[in-house]
Order: sequence, then C-alpha cells, then structure tokens
Amino acid sequence: MSDTSGPSITVLYFAAALTATGIHSQTVALPSSVFELSSLGNLLVSLHPNTDLEAILKNSQWSVDAEMVEDQNNVVLKGGEEVAVICPVSGG
Repeated sequence: MSDTSGPSITVLYFAAALTATGIHSQTVALPSSVFELSSLGNLLVSLHPNTDLEAILKNSQWSVDAEMVEDQNNVVLKGGEEVAVICPVSGG
C-alpha cells in the first residue's frame, strides 16, 4: 500500500494498534508535502475502517524517528519519517 508519487512515511503499530490493524508496519502516502502529525490519526483511521483504531489512537502517544513526541501539534511530517503508535501498557 505504497504510493511513490509523493512523500510517504512508515507507520509502526504496536500492542492494541497492531491488533486493530492486523499489521506491524505500513507505508503511508502523505496527502501533501507538509503534513501535521496531529492529522495523521484521522488518515490512519480512514485507511483502517471498521476497527477500534480511532479509540486506540486517542489514548496513544507518537514517536517520530524513535523520539517521543510531546505535542503532536508542533510536528510536521515531510516524508521519510518512521512514526510509531505507542499504546498505553497496563501492568499487573
């Protein structure tokens, strides 16, 4: 599911996000050459309809190129990044 006509990123899914999507990683074409991380959740949900991904993303954090993101509104994706969905982990 890759589109070579424009910028793309690699999205990594872990824990509940992996269970919801059924995949560990995915190449995602960005709809524009400058795309805000805060919009990525909606894009991913549209790529995985009829899953619990939307609810999972509301409680998850993001990392971009192995760096945890504090405020997703301040991160712009330009293509080539590796973005991970970091789901909360419950201990026991």
